[in-house]
Amino acid sequence: MDTHTKKMIAPVIIVSLLILYYIGFFILCICIPMPSALRILFGLMPLLLAGVSIYVLIERIKEIRSGEEDDLSKY
Repeated sequence: MDTHTKKMIAPVIIVSLLILYYIGFFILCICIPMPSALRILFGLMPLLLAGVSIYVLIERIKEIRSGEEDDLSKY
């Protein structure tokens, strides 16, 4: 395994766990009896957070592949 692949393992695992959590939270919000407006509001929030998490993961993978992850060590 090359160095880039090793550095991508942790972010992928963490985002996968976050997405599982958000999906579980979404299912829970849909199943709990409450007014429709609250159900939609509380149901959309975890889906939006999952989308943001995936976006951040993609950006992080791009940084790792381009070698930018070592830029912080310069400061």
